[in-house]
This record gives sequence, C-alpha cells and structure tokens, in this order.
Amino acid sequence: MATTAAWSNFATDECVSILGIKIHATSMDRALRRIESALHNGEKGYVCVTGVQGIMEAQVDPNLKRIINRSVLTTPDGRPTVWVGWLRGFFKMRQVTGPDMMLKICALSEEKRYTHFFYGGAEGIAARLKESLTARFPNLKVVGAYTPPFRPLDAEEEAGLIHMVAESKPDFFWVGLGTPKQERFMDQYISKLDTKLMVGVGAAFDIHAGRIEDAPYWMKFSGVQWMHRIYQDPGRLWKRYMVNNPKFIYRIVLDLLGIAKHENA
Repeated sequence: MATTAAWSNFATDECVSILGIKIHATSMDRALRRIESALHNGEKGYVCVTGVQGIMEAQVDPNLKRIINRSVLTTPDGRPTVWVGWLRGFFKMRQVTGPDMMLKICALSEEKRYTHFFYGGAEGIAARLKESLTARFPNLKVVGAYTPPFRPLDAEEEAGLIHMVAESKPDFFWVGLGTPKQERFMDQYISKLDTKLMVGVGAAFDIHAGRIEDAPYWMKFSGVQWMHRIYQDPGRLWKRYMVNNPKFIYRIVLDLLGIAKHENA
C-alpha cells in the first residue's frame, strides 16, 4: 500500500488561473491519482469538471467562482482551457472530460471496490445510467440512484436524500445537473451528505445512459466539441455557446496580453 507521504505528492498539482478560475494543470492519470489521494487521506470535498461555460458563468457569479476555486480538483473539461494552460507554460496539461473520467473511475472501482451513487438527470436517466454502467462494468457497486425535481429540494425531499446517502455511504456521489446547478448543489450538500467525494459531470449522465452521443475524439481534440452538443440539442444550447465562446475568446486575449487581469476568489 502506498504511504501517506507518497499519496500526498498527488495533492500538489499546479493550477493555472483562467479569468480568475483555478483549473488544475492535470491529465487523466494525474487526476485519477489525485482523486485516489483524496479518498486515501480522508479528504471530504467535491470535484469540478470545468470548461468555457463554467468559467464564463463564474465571471458574473462571484459565489460560483468561490465554489469552483475551493474544489478538491477542477479538471480542464474543454480544449480551450488546455490551450490557455499551454500558453502559460503548463505543457503537460491535458483535457479531462466528465464522461471520460467517469468511465475511468468506474473501471478502477471494479478493482478497488469503490461504491457509487448517481444523482441527477431527467426522469429515469439515473436508473438508466446505473443499468448501463453495471452492464459495462459487472463488478461495479452502485448503491443508489436518485432523480431530483427541477427545483430545489423541499425539506422532506432533502431529509429523504440525506437518509438514503447515510445508509449507503458511497465513496463517489455523482451529480449530473449541468453547470452551474451541479456546482451549487455540491457546495450546499457536501457537508450534509455522508459521502467522500462529490463529482459534477453534467452531460456524462445523458451520454452514458444513451440519451445523447459523446463527441468523437477528433472534435474534442480540435476544440469543436461544442458544435456536436449544439447539433444534438440546439434549442437549449445554441445561446450558451454562441454567446459564451466569443466572450471567452475576447476576455482571454485581453488577459494574455496583460490588458486585463483577474484575481482568484
């Protein structure tokens, strides 16, 4: 077994500030080691998977900026975040998306016996996600799945969720509410739920439940994954990408030129 000292080496991944948001300059392998380090050392917290949308939402929401910047780990979900990291000298930084990380952790869990709870998605998606992932990983232990209403939980619903999680005590509590709802949920409930790590993965629920398709690798690599998302859900997503992406480019150019600076929360 690795010693505490050895595990602690993975807790010091450097961060790159992108418009005041701290993104870990990590890769998939290092992200997985950081997550295992947190579990091994008893760190209770949450993991954010953050791309352009999350960064831009945080520009107008100081509380969201605070939430993301206090995560155990914030992975570079979008290719543009990786490119900014490279421009700042973090050449080992790689894209770590929610759907990809979820599969890696599920595969690791067959060996390590980590347990999982799925929270989020539209009606029936959490249950379909459980079926899909346990079919793909037969030794995966899923201890709960919950589809919340499209509003904050009322007192009775919250008490029920707290009780369900207290009985199952999952290692991973996966949240699929989309940004920024999932980040706000994790911040609000990390101290209330008896789980070790919460991970906000957004569209990973729909992708692995078979509701939508993941973008092919070449689109992720070239930074046009957003086009694939818009094609599948244009009514909901066109404004998000067509407004946030140009704003991000404009603001990051000013930042890289030193014309505008951003402080971390």
